Amino acid sequence: MSVPLWLFIACLAVVGVKTLRPPLWLVLVLLAGGYLLAHSLFAPALDLIAK
Repeated sequence: MSVPLWLFIACLAVVGVKTLRPPLWLVLVLLAGGYLLAHSLFAPALDLIAK
C-alpha cells in the first residue's frame, strides 16, 4: 500500500500536537514562518540543505 507523503506528514503532525500539546500560537507561528520562509529569498539555500 502506498501512502502519499503529505498524508503521512499530516498524520504525524496531528499525533505530535495531541501528544505534546504545544500552545496554539506556537503551532500557527511555525506554520506561518515555514510558509513565508519557503517563499522568500532563502528558499534556494534551504533547498540545498534539504537535499
